[in-house]
Amino acid sequence: MTMAEIALDLLGLRCPLPALKTRKALKGLEAGTVLVVTANDPLAGLDIPNLIRETGDTLETTAKDGERLTFRIIKA
Repeated sequence: MTMAEIALDLLGLRCPLPALKTRKALKGLEAGTVLVVTANDPLAGLDIPNLIRETGDTLETTAKDGERLTFRIIKA
């Protein structure tokens, strides 16, 4: 069984929008779905991992490429 993967492009958005939009996107997902969030707000590097600790979902990986941050989140 393959997990669905959904991309969420938040490039150009500033705090607190990346975290708010990530939270909203996670609410509508089924368990096991992978949400791949891309953002370039430096605060997203703190806000999104904190959000995932709150929601109980799993932050599988975090990658940084220049200004771009990519988070792979597995919906609990």
